[in-house]
Amino acid sequence: MNKNRSSRWLCNSVWIALGIAALSACADGGDGGGDGGGGGAGAAGSTGTSATTSVSTTTGASTTSGASTTTSASTTSAGTGGSNEGGGGSDASSTTSAGTGGSEPRGKFVGNITTNGNVRDGFAKYWDQITPENEGKWGSVERSRGNRDWSALDRIYKYAQDNNLIFKHHVFVWGAQQPDWVGRLSGAEQQAAVRDWMKAFCERYPETKYIDVVNEPPPHTTPSYKNGIGGDGASGWDWIVNSFKWAREFCPDAVLILNDYNNIEYENDHNNFMRIARAVIDAGAPVDALGAQAHDAYKINTNTVKGYVDKMASLGKPVYITEYDIGIADDNQQKRVMEEQFTMFWNHPAVPGITLWGYIVGATWRDNTGLQHSDGRLRPAMQWLMDFLDRG
Repeated sequence: MNKNRSSRWLCNSVWIALGIAALSACADGGDGGGDGGGGGAGAAGSTGTSATTSVSTTTGASTTSGASTTTSASTTSAGTGGSNEGGGGSDASSTTSAGTGGSEPRGKFVGNITTNGNVRDGFAKYWDQITPENEGKWGSVERSRGNRDWSALDRIYKYAQDNNLIFKHHVFVWGAQQPDWVGRLSGAEQQAAVRDWMKAFCERYPETKYIDVVNEPPPHTTPSYKNGIGGDGASGWDWIVNSFKWAREFCPDAVLILNDYNNIEYENDHNNFMRIARAVIDAGAPVDALGAQAHDAYKINTNTVKGYVDKMASLGKPVYITEYDIGIADDNQQKRVMEEQFTMFWNHPAVPGITLWGYIVGATWRDNTGLQHSDGRLRPAMQWLMDFLDRG
């Protein structure tokens, strides 16, 4: 057992008993270095993989690609650019879940994603939660209307069940990697198609614990079928409100997440996300949790990142770190950032789980984010993480 475990679990127990109100007294911040960096440019989104891949040991280049982000000098400039990609093992306790959905988990999880469309041998040795990187996106499953290929998702879901891993779905509604044919439908047909997509998924994978219901809302991405599922409406975000209501209808036991990038790194992005989250929650959307991809967190002072997590938690929802990675080539520097930021996330009473976005060197969507070489050797950051978690 790691020597820090007892204090961490005591802190979590206090938070479970008292709720989010105890957050500021219980949270243990990281030892940040210099002042936070500026507005990061979001990297290009990941590309879809074939839905017929198998669960096996894989090596080689990633099926996702994305341009590196660039950090500017101001801590208040907004992140711009394309999409970052995200996802969500065993369960952490919370009393803040909204609606009638699934309860929050009882122990913090640390998960990861598939590699090139496959689950690598030994995945369950290191991670207790799994997210399909591309295989669960609507554009990968239903390339032509009514013709769904579930084969890749079936294998990943079975692996999760066989190995007692928590399964997270990524993603229902998003402005990227959705089927081209949806945009050509009438509004009524678009609504029917979205509802049918959610219903079919929930019926097939009833043990799904977490769902990224809406991913990367405007200005980051906007679905081509936005108006067909409610448009702006009275709330300004009725299409998001409806998406969550339908997800709750079809997957009543899942934890429903509103997910975005740059919301714990840059002020403008954070403020925009908070405005949207408040609006849809006030309009009755059953949002159970908030997701922070955190792809650029490694560029930012850890105390600055923690401050944004605190502010998100003030909405009364758990905050999941859904797509964490550290794009640093130098082994020792990557390890230093991992120690500092992961410890902060792990100790934060509002964070029930952390998902890393890839771990095999040469097969991650961003350069230098890999943690394990294809021959099994661990980079120092991964070795530290496994020691910290008493895994591997």
